[in-house]
Amino acid sequence: MEIAEALALLMSPAGRVDPYPAYERLRGYGAVVQAGPDTYVVTGYAEADEILRDPRFRVLDDELRDRLLPQWRDSPAQSSIARSMLETNPPDHGRMRRLAAGVFTPRRIAALRDVVASQADELVDTMAAAGRDGAPVDFLAEFAYPLPVGVICALLGVPAADRPLFRRWAADLTGILEPEITPAELAVADAGAVELRGYFAELVAARRRQPADDLTTALVQAHDAGDRLSGEELLANLVILLVAGFETTTNLLGNGLAVLLAHPGAADVLRRHPEHAPAYVDELLRFDSPVQLTTRTSGEVVRIGGAELPAGSWVLLLLGAANRDPRRYPDPDRFDPWRAQLNPLSFGAGPHYCLGAGLARLEAQVAFPLLLRRLPGLAPVGTPRRRTRLTLRGYDIMPVTIGDSASAADHGAPVGTAPGTP
Repeated sequence: MEIAEALALLMSPAGRVDPYPAYERLRGYGAVVQAGPDTYVVTGYAEADEILRDPRFRVLDDELRDRLLPQWRDSPAQSSIARSMLETNPPDHGRMRRLAAGVFTPRRIAALRDVVASQADELVDTMAAAGRDGAPVDFLAEFAYPLPVGVICALLGVPAADRPLFRRWAADLTGILEPEITPAELAVADAGAVELRGYFAELVAARRRQPADDLTTALVQAHDAGDRLSGEELLANLVILLVAGFETTTNLLGNGLAVLLAHPGAADVLRRHPEHAPAYVDELLRFDSPVQLTTRTSGEVVRIGGAELPAGSWVLLLLGAANRDPRRYPDPDRFDPWRAQLNPLSFGAGPHYCLGAGLARLEAQVAFPLLLRRLPGLAPVGTPRRRTRLTLRGYDIMPVTIGDSASAADHGAPVGTAPGTP
């Protein structure tokens, strides 16, 4: 199969639902391969990691957007993403990131553990009640969405009553992150952007009238104090902090639970030994990453992975493929939380490393042992439905049955099994 055909397979609906066969076909041509005029695809871990850290590679800037997407300023979705820290280069990227970074320090994230555990416990109670008579429960709707959205909304100061609004709006907006998007999909993304920006415009006005101890107030005050944040940047970054604060984690929880239920031996070890949750979460991130790709452009001629990339090259970094690079991870298609080295690229690397990565990891490290301990009969039922998205990989619906919820409530503290049990 030619490179173009393998890439077309990856972009097809079937390839978006299961990209791993296409990744392997592309890998057969090399760690860095040319896929078109000034377009390159990266499947290698070392090469992707190097590019993400190399200042010669940048995210899109306005000049390149004008060339590739001449109507981008007319799109609420494209223009909003363009003014956020997600798609901004130095020095603006660092200026915006620093304003929000204080909320995501390791110390502040660690202080959230009890809050996350309490919310997760309440959601398990709700799941157990809903599935007590054997009725299927949608894990996404009942747990994987409300847990992270509750945490990020609390940090932003979003009222609890408003949180159900965001799932559809965010799902619509994030279509803009796909490597290919149709006019109809762009219209949907634009509608989501308009809703989200309108919501935060109202919240910003409310925080000006009545400041609170939350991240929205801090960013409003940074804007109002002078030149640290423009009005467009304020709204764009509130939107991206909300969306990134739960979309990736929702997908991590859904993808991760599917993997654990398919590997009951490994799940049982985690049930008995929750202290191993950090290694499990990193392997879940590697094995089925909630973020599968990102892009960069080269500012000058760069030689990497045996290929010479001209200045202005468009580079598609397949993070999901890099996370299964056999040069880095022997037997990469096997789920193995006891690997000697992990450090998956699911949250990126370098200056654009995900600001909320620590929070996402904490939520997953709390959630999986709790689910397995309190709901030992948890099992898939029916047919889960994958989203036909490549960049943000996850499920739309994941029906599960709870099993014996009475024994779930009584399931005691973990004991016993030695680490390494398959």
